[in-house]
Amino acid sequence: MTYPLVEEAAKKAAVAWVSVGGPAYAVWCLPLEGRLHVVVGPGEQELPGLAEAERATVTLRGDHGGAVVTYPATVERVEPGGERWEAVAVPMAGKRLNAPGTAEALAERWARECVLVALSPAGEPEPRGDASGSAEPRPTPAANATRKPFRLHRVRRR
Repeated sequence: MTYPLVEEAAKKAAVAWVSVGGPAYAVWCLPLEGRLHVVVGPGEQELPGLAEAERATVTLRGDHGGAVVTYPATVERVEPGGERWEAVAVPMAGKRLNAPGTAEALAERWARECVLVALSPAGEPEPRGDASGSAEPRPTPAANATRKPFRLHRVRRR
């Protein structure tokens, strides 16, 4: 059974939050044929465990930037060289921002080094609660708390 909210949000999706048994990661995607297609691997986005997973949870956002729908999805690998690969990889490579080279060259690199997966809706969307969905930021070495100086300008003595 298809759900209209999932279909409508997926059609407009450029970014999705995908989780595989852990925290959700924001990934760019291409909606095509009722599925979201995602590339993971070296030189592309990292999403731990997606290449080996059978199921994932997908959250899509709306026009306002907030989450609209969260649903379970089946993860299916798109194998290089097939008819489906040609139908998905080259258009997806064309949508990839800041990619070096042509779309065909990028699709060839993906075939060698990366994994292209299709996320198909597989079940009823999760009900929206009253909670905001906000969470504490994940720990990262990129941010560290330091003491800020009392004065930010040079103090002159008389």
